[in-house]
Amino acid sequence: MTDADLPDDTPARSTRERLGALLGRREEALSPRVLRRTLRELQHVVDPAVSEVEGGRRAAGVAGWYARATPEQRRDCWRLMSEQFTPDAAAIQAARDAYEAAIGTDEEARAEVRLRKAAAAPRTRLLQRFAAFPEGVRFLVDMRAELLPHLKRDKRLAALDAELEDLFSTWFDVGFLQLERISWHSPAALIEKLIRYEAVHDIRSWADAKNRLDEDRRCYGFFHPRLPGEPLIFVEVALLRDLAAGIEPLLDVEGAPADLDKATTAIFYSISSTQPGLKGVSFGDSLIKRVVETLRAEFPQLKVFATLSPIPGLRAWLGRQAGDLLAATPERARQALARELGQPEPTAAELLKSLDQAHTLDEKSARRRWLLAAAARYLGQEMAGDGKPRDAVARFHLGNGARVERLNWLADPSPKGLRQSCGLMVNYLYDLKRLDKHRALLAQGQIPVSGAVQSLLD
Repeated sequence: MTDADLPDDTPARSTRERLGALLGRREEALSPRVLRRTLRELQHVVDPAVSEVEGGRRAAGVAGWYARATPEQRRDCWRLMSEQFTPDAAAIQAARDAYEAAIGTDEEARAEVRLRKAAAAPRTRLLQRFAAFPEGVRFLVDMRAELLPHLKRDKRLAALDAELEDLFSTWFDVGFLQLERISWHSPAALIEKLIRYEAVHDIRSWADAKNRLDEDRRCYGFFHPRLPGEPLIFVEVALLRDLAAGIEPLLDVEGAPADLDKATTAIFYSISSTQPGLKGVSFGDSLIKRVVETLRAEFPQLKVFATLSPIPGLRAWLGRQAGDLLAATPERARQALARELGQPEPTAAELLKSLDQAHTLDEKSARRRWLLAAAARYLGQEMAGDGKPRDAVARFHLGNGARVERLNWLADPSPKGLRQSCGLMVNYLYDLKRLDKHRALLAQGQIPVSGAVQSLLD
């Protein structure tokens, strides 16, 4: 029996085992011979005897092969990068022993430096060489985007992913990013990217894009010099006289333009990241801060900075928690729910089913009051296992120092809005004088909320 005849449930071999083998297996894309040749080419990239320029040229050659490779062959390349460019365990142990022996002596700092160098993986140098050729950063960002979906199934890739994330956190530090306004007069190619990357409220037409980029609106993006013309993240802003209570007026292409001289409120209604390969690299909070500074300089009369945000996790959370929420509902409110549902006793299943028609409920509806209270609890009290707000959008804005300001009924009646949150949206308020206070409360496990939202919780 050859390796190719082994059953499908045979444990996957490490690249070390495959490099020493003569035959490949059915599930392995590269034969041992080609795998060894690919490893040699990667090793040539980090050859200490060659210059940065030559190393970058060799990396570009590998990138050219990668562009032609099949998805399976690319995964083999990732495994080589992850498993074959690791630190020397013996060197790390020796450096650690020396460091521990040096603690408290004049040699402590130098021992720490030697330990840090020993712990550095050759993989870091390999990836840095890829960044040396003109399209190298783009190549690495795209490679990580392709790699991320495979992490759960293939834990061998974890080291490569962590290395890329660490490097990107340095290379894409906000100090290296440029804030630029994107307007209707920007290059058409950039506007097309905006349309493609918009992740919160789809841009449905060029008229829709023009409405969002017109003179009474603002759109800003962060750009990196190694990815020219490519916004890493962008935010869309409406300048109004009051808090926005619904998304439709903001997206109405026929709506009258705002009077900028009377605008006192900046509403951030869409924030979209564009590069999946930069997952884990945080620059959204810096984007908002920079945009606030820019807006205040242009419009000194602006006093309120807030969002109109979706609540993407609400409906799914209700599906899991409706029974417990219903059991905790006061008896009088439960009876009102039962009457509306036409049942002697409300059940979680029937209540959830009826909320699929939340857009038909009037202001006096018991189900409307129940849903608003549940949403207030979800946003104002619910924490995930890591001690951060459960909702992904809430986690972002509350982590930046905002507070939960107001819930808006039927603010997003689109199919997506009804599916995600029964049409509810929320305003997060950025009170510039209380951002640090709100962060401190959140660190203590308390979500900052307004009095109006707190009244829904009492």
